[in-house]
Amino acid sequence: MTISMDATPVTNYAELARLDSRVFVVIGGGQGIGRQVSHALAQSGARVVVVDAVGERAAAVAAEVDGVAMVADVTVATQVDQLFSSVMDAEGRVDGVVDIVGISRFLMIEETSEEDWDQLQTINLKQGFLVIKAAGRAMRKSGGGAIVMISSISGIDAAQRHSGYGAAKAALISLVKSAAVEYGPYGIRVNSVAPGVIWTDRIGGAIGENRRADWTDGTPTGRLGEPSDIASSVLFFASDLSQHVNGQTLVVDGGRKIRFEYPVEGI
Repeated sequence: MTISMDATPVTNYAELARLDSRVFVVIGGGQGIGRQVSHALAQSGARVVVVDAVGERAAAVAAEVDGVAMVADVTVATQVDQLFSSVMDAEGRVDGVVDIVGISRFLMIEETSEEDWDQLQTINLKQGFLVIKAAGRAMRKSGGGAIVMISSISGIDAAQRHSGYGAAKAALISLVKSAAVEYGPYGIRVNSVAPGVIWTDRIGGAIGENRRADWTDGTPTGRLGEPSDIASSVLFFASDLSQHVNGQTLVVDGGRKIRFEYPVEGI
């Protein structure tokens, strides 16, 4: 019989992955990535509050996960404050928040109007600030937890027709870092997931199924991402498996971002 010389106690990793008795608020949870995130959290034991701007969407997903549906426009500060006040009244605590809200507009800089720019900053950045601020206040009262924002590889690298969206997501990634430093002492971790191309109904409608292969080429995993890929990454940040991970952004793109193509064939 071989005896290990390492006497360090072995952690129960399966237990760290559980979210039993924790209350998570999923903002933008009524469809696509948000729906998958809601299911991932619920399957891990969390009580899920599904928030959407459209009540019917929130109610449908909440019914699927045996959760609670709430409606809010998270670009409006008073509605964000009221949302978290309502969650605290109904559930007594907030242990985690996942914010999936965002919108992209494919415009060159010279095509981007001031109105376009303001809309992109409001929906992709301002609302994130409002959510983190209100969530942090509620989570401090609850004893800590995890905040997970959905950023984008557009906030890390550049792409044509993505100046407004990319600028907002880059700022969101910076906000995540600042929030991680400020809220860390209160036991609140703040991280983000940066998706590459994720094949949602919206993306599929914009690109078209007949062009899916074009977008898949160059991805080392040989496929595009699915909403479940993002939900899995969110689950890591939401759970105690990542209890010493704070202020980080995880790129989920199948390795496309890191792939380098040599210009000369055969090298």
